[in-house]
Amino acid sequence: MSTSQEDLRRIALAEFASAGYGATSLQRIAELAGLSKSSVLYHYGSKEQLLEAAIGPAIDRMDEILAPLERGGLSESRTEFLEEFVDFLLQYRLEVNMFINQGPSLEDVPVIDRANALILRLAEFLTANTASVEEKMRFGIALGGAAYMLCTVHARGLDAPPIDETRAALVTIMSELLTPVRIP
Repeated sequence: MSTSQEDLRRIALAEFASAGYGATSLQRIAELAGLSKSSVLYHYGSKEQLLEAAIGPAIDRMDEILAPLERGGLSESRTEFLEEFVDFLLQYRLEVNMFINQGPSLEDVPVIDRANALILRLAEFLTANTASVEEKMRFGIALGGAAYMLCTVHARGLDAPPIDETRAALVTIMSELLTPVRIP
C-alpha cells in the first residue's frame, strides 16, 4: 500500500494535534505512515513544510470566510458568517485545536504566525464592528466557546453527536448568544 501526500498530511495533523508540534518528530510521522524518514522528507522537505501542508488549508478557508465579512460589514452577513464559521469548525477541528492550544507557544513558525494573524484580524474586525462591551463578549464567548468545545470533544476522544445535529445546535445557540436580550 502506498502512502500519499494526503495520507502523510492527515497523519501529521493528527500527531501534531495530539502530541504537539514540538514533541512530534518526522521519524514518528514516518513510523505512523509506515515509511522511512527520508520518504517523508521526499514529499515534504521539513517538519515545518509538513505543518504548512497540514494546517495551511484551514487558514486559507478562514481567510475566505473573513474577507466578505470585512467587505460587507457585520450586520449584512452575520447569519452567513455564523453558518460558515460553524462549518469551518466542524471541518477543521484538529487544525483549530492546534491554533487554540499551540498557537501562542509556536511563534516564529510562519504558518502559525499566519494563523495567529488571522485570529487577530477577526478579533480586530469584531472589536471595530461591535458597539458595546456586551456585544464584544457575546461574540467572544460564541466563537471561542464553540471552537474550544469542539476541540475538547475531539481531542479527548469523547462521543460527539452526529455532525448534522451538532451543526444545527451550534448555529442556533450561537445565534441566540449573539441576539441581545431585552430586559424590561
